[in-house]
Amino acid sequence: MWPDFADMRKSLAVYFDKVAKTHNEPKVNEWAPTLEHLNKKLRDRRAAIDRQRQVKLPDSLPDEDEQAVERLFKTPGVISKCAREQVTNSDIRRLLPRSWLNDEIINFYGAMLNERSDKRDAKDPRSKLLNAYYLSTFFWAKLVKDGYEKGRLSKWTKKVDIFSKDVILIPVNHRNQHWTAAAINFKAKRFESYDSLNMAGEEVCERLREYVAAEHLNKKKKPFDFTGWKSHVAEDTPQQENGYDCGVFTCQALESLSRGEDKFIFSQKDMMYLRRRMVWEIGHAQLRQDA
Repeated sequence: MWPDFADMRKSLAVYFDKVAKTHNEPKVNEWAPTLEHLNKKLRDRRAAIDRQRQVKLPDSLPDEDEQAVERLFKTPGVISKCAREQVTNSDIRRLLPRSWLNDEIINFYGAMLNERSDKRDAKDPRSKLLNAYYLSTFFWAKLVKDGYEKGRLSKWTKKVDIFSKDVILIPVNHRNQHWTAAAINFKAKRFESYDSLNMAGEEVCERLREYVAAEHLNKKKKPFDFTGWKSHVAEDTPQQENGYDCGVFTCQALESLSRGEDKFIFSQKDMMYLRRRMVWEIGHAQLRQDA
């Protein structure tokens, strides 16, 4: 049976009419979610599910440690010292709920990270601790404000060869409004940024790249070989749900990175526990080994 060419022409006419109408339709709302945005949401969701499958943090410290935390909040004057850092009662109270962490708390935490790294047993195959070095909160402020030369940043590492380390840990203060974590990961050849609000990005990695170039030229007297290096702006960083927990997120991210872990198991629901855990750690000038 021969095809009905009249019907075929009619069908083609309808088809091309639809094509023409499609091309003439109004443009898609520019505020509609893009494919990139939807893919990111999917990645975030998968990351959240992965974190839920991992070991969950406890809701509280052991009873005797909870009591120690309460005593520390009531202790006047200087609470604790570690290396050149010290924390007072007014500082430790920054770890009460709904409070923004200051430089003293974050730098004390960083000093404990350095001390733990220095004491690690590099020959122990069971140890996950990296050869890490923490740079204080004031390092980033100097780097951004004055740059390497004017900020005299070469003196910050006078006794430390950063190029012999696995990772350099850096807390980043954004205009005195937000804390994020950053790292120069020599082991993975990455400049890394971890933001609990997902706002900090490539500019952090670029600053770190500039710093490494200047530091290597100053200390090693030759250009740094950036072959194979990448910028890593983590999109699966646990997200805060308020305006005051960023410092806790930052400290916990840096602690995880010091163990070679960049898939963080903590989340917003753990902040109360982590604040009290940090009080105990700072009060005893040592990082806990339990979860």
